[in-house]
Amino acid sequence: MSALHDLSAAEQIAALRSRDLAPADLTEHYLGRIAEQNDRLGAFVEVTAGAARARAAALTAPDGPLWGLPLADKDLTARAGVPTRYGSRAFADFVPEHSDPLALALDAAGAISLGKTSTPEFGLTGYTETQIAPPARDPWDPEHGAGGSSGGAAAAVAAGLLPAAPASDGGGSIRIPSATVGVVGLKPSRGRLPIGSGLDSPGGLSVTGPIARSAHDAALLLDALLDAVPYSYATRAPGSGPFADAAVADAPSMLVGVTTVSPWDDAMDIEVHGSAHDAVAHAIRMLDAAGHAVDDASWSPAPYADMFMTMWRASAARIPVPDDGLDRVQPITAWLAREGRALPAERVLGAYSAATAFERATIDAFSPFDAVLTPALALPPRPIGWHDSDDAERAFAQQCQYAPYSSFVNVAGLPALTVPVTTDPSGHPVSVQLIGRPGGEARILALATVLERARGPLPHPPGW
Repeated sequence: MSALHDLSAAEQIAALRSRDLAPADLTEHYLGRIAEQNDRLGAFVEVTAGAARARAAALTAPDGPLWGLPLADKDLTARAGVPTRYGSRAFADFVPEHSDPLALALDAAGAISLGKTSTPEFGLTGYTETQIAPPARDPWDPEHGAGGSSGGAAAAVAAGLLPAAPASDGGGSIRIPSATVGVVGLKPSRGRLPIGSGLDSPGGLSVTGPIARSAHDAALLLDALLDAVPYSYATRAPGSGPFADAAVADAPSMLVGVTTVSPWDDAMDIEVHGSAHDAVAHAIRMLDAAGHAVDDASWSPAPYADMFMTMWRASAARIPVPDDGLDRVQPITAWLAREGRALPAERVLGAYSAATAFERATIDAFSPFDAVLTPALALPPRPIGWHDSDDAERAFAQQCQYAPYSSFVNVAGLPALTVPVTTDPSGHPVSVQLIGRPGGEARILALATVLERARGPLPHPPGW
């Protein structure tokens, strides 16, 4: 007999709206899942069972696109009355009085928050190993990390502790953990969403987006976020939703470019593992069989490494910890913050200018294609503790070696998603990345569905 978490998020929403399933029952089911699995996986840093039960009991009539659906807040999103630690000892005792706009929007959409999912300190790293909580672990092999910075959210979705999850992506923070644990992670275009648009973040890097077990479920959450509040920026991504229908519609024939070139190649020793190459080759075969044209995307990226590292350090300079409190944060956080605060203004402004040129050049290089296919990750999931905890500069480089195809998409402001397409010999899912044109979420969602249908159902991780 199927359990409730075997149902897709779309099926759960339909059952809730038809009243075949009560919010209280679904909430209780997921709270039970979390109680059973979280000690093993470290997906949640705070479980708000009492508040979730009260919220579920108060939802008496369907109202909102996510009515009755259990979700959770990444621990970078403040929720009034709930500890919000930002993955840091510096905020170990912080309880906000007010909720962030994303939490309020999810409430308005009818969702039920079950707590806080784990994130690295201030979301600055692509692995979720903090000083305040156990690491977020890959449900397929808990000796390996779940990636980051939305590591807890991705682990929770992959393990069936949540049907889907809101997350954020400033340099790969949705796509890296989603690819690590074998679920779908979607980074929207800059300017797509009214909350987490990217237009209010340094360099326009960080956007809000969904993590789910399918492209369709990701599109449903994207649509809910798209309509969460009125749009308040003059700049907006082209095109519009809803995207859920596009995700499951028959996709017209598209031209897909393929590249394994990364903009980090000139600055670091990037080696792409055979499993990543195999996944790309498998995706090419599936797309070709489905009637889509596939061609080489010849691409010579503009100089990148120094520009991005300058932007990332400048962003870290803004963390709400003073210089004399940096002994309370992790070495990589302290290094990034100190480096960022020491940067001269002309260097930061030069990096932002270079980022704009990089954005235009990348969009131009990819413009012949409806989407561009790359590996999602260069390496298989990394063991807990693989990233150097003492040498911050080396730890940063290790992130780039693991996920060299992520951050440049944020700089270019393009939509991208990761989707599992095959499994390695151990049975672990292996993903690819699809990058769209500006505002091209519908096309990459449709292509992801093509790959999912050709791939067929994936096995579930242990403990499912």
